[in-house]
Amino acid sequence: MEIPSQANRQIARAAGTVMAAFVLSNIVGLIRQILVSNAFGTSFELDAYNAASTYPDLIFSLVAGGALASAFVPTLTGFLTKGDRQDGWFLSSAITNIIFVVLSLLSLISFILAPQIVATILAPKYPLELQALTTALLRILLIAPTIFGVSGLMMGILNAHQVFIWPALAPSMLWLGMIIGVLFLAPSMGIFGLAWGYVLGAVLHLGIQLPAVFRLPARKYFATFGLRFQAVREVGRLMGPRLLGVAAVQINFVVNTILATGMMIGSLTALKYAWAIMTMPQVVIAQSIAIAALPTFSAQIATGKLADMRGSLAATLRGVIILSLPATLGLILLREPVIAMLFQRGAFDAHSTELVSWALLWYSIGLLGHGVVEILSRAFYAMHDTKTPVFVGIGAMSLNVVFSLIFAAVFQQIGWLPFGGLAFANTLATALEMFALWLLMRKRLHGLEGREIWDGFAKALVATAVMCLVITGWLIYAEQFPEWLIASGGVLLGAFSYCVVILLLRAKEATIIWNFFAGKFGG
Repeated sequence: MEIPSQANRQIARAAGTVMAAFVLSNIVGLIRQILVSNAFGTSFELDAYNAASTYPDLIFSLVAGGALASAFVPTLTGFLTKGDRQDGWFLSSAITNIIFVVLSLLSLISFILAPQIVATILAPKYPLELQALTTALLRILLIAPTIFGVSGLMMGILNAHQVFIWPALAPSMLWLGMIIGVLFLAPSMGIFGLAWGYVLGAVLHLGIQLPAVFRLPARKYFATFGLRFQAVREVGRLMGPRLLGVAAVQINFVVNTILATGMMIGSLTALKYAWAIMTMPQVVIAQSIAIAALPTFSAQIATGKLADMRGSLAATLRGVIILSLPATLGLILLREPVIAMLFQRGAFDAHSTELVSWALLWYSIGLLGHGVVEILSRAFYAMHDTKTPVFVGIGAMSLNVVFSLIFAAVFQQIGWLPFGGLAFANTLATALEMFALWLLMRKRLHGLEGREIWDGFAKALVATAVMCLVITGWLIYAEQFPEWLIASGGVLLGAFSYCVVILLLRAKEATIIWNFFAGKFGG
């Protein structure tokens, strides 16, 4: 992408830092997933754990998740852009205190009502003994949301100060805690060892960020909720619509959990594995760029530079498209050998590979849509507009629920595994959300430099088509090879062919990356 301004260079540098950390996080996360699959496969114990883990994610997302991306970071960035650190720290302290108290109370109430939550919300179709296991796991996992709430606010504080490396490394700490749980606790505690590993990961997730927060300039802590402070009320105002959007997303996950628990054993776990695999490139590509871009977008809005934001947004969208398109098709073509290479050992057998591969096929189609939605949503948040992406998201997630019911039934009717319909429903709803946000943002900014974006898309499409031919040829040639060789060879050949073609087509992004490394290593 052409980077004509200081703001775009800042986004690019920050995105590179976050991408590198997210790549490390994905590697650690893969190790965690491999160890979990080896220990538990697609068993009923892991189904119970996955059902239980849905609820802590729900209450964290409702209380803290919406505040971080949509309300807190843009408001705090406004203070920092104006050099007002005193009020910035007052806001940070107040929001952290509120998040801590609210999440602690919700977790305590949920701990008491855990059997009812499992029986009526999380796993009503499970037999009683499996519901009891899910309840016990839920009570352990409920320790984590408060820790994650505080840790999420630390992420926002650091990102607003243009510090990205430590927040980006935090997910690796979560996976590290779960690895410790699988290796050292699960042999004696079974699936409960994984749950305690998750809690340990939450502590490490917070712990890696605290030293960086303590080093920030003019740091102060205020023991207050700041309810009379205008900025705290502004965060609350921005959070209001966002909470509805997060609730819609989480309700959709709960509905899918309920539907999947009524299907064959392993359906819910297959969806969880497939979702985790699909989100790996999505996190590295889209989330890293979105996290890096939000403070810059917010600063551009705070200083009234709307034209600069339009250029920065178009550049980030083009970059996400050029990276996401080959990742989508590569994941679809190589899903079976990749899953087998990563997970097929121990309790995770060939049948488990088939289940996860089926879900991954339908999730992967939506990778590009998820990436574009990440960027466009952040752009609306930077403009202090949480209503537009929220209402669009609510519409999309409402359709997702309807699509889930329809496509699960359709898949079953034609003899396909019905949980694939749940994955396809998510993909279709996300695509509609992407198009709606795109049209609304183009109207808001009086254009989105569409010619530049479509030029990048066309070049990416040509390069991706060549990449698909190369991978398909490799799969035919290497049919009898070991799975690890098929997967690694396909990834390397696909990436190499795509890079060569995109360079030959002189895509701006590829040229900049080439010049960067030529300068670094060519002296």
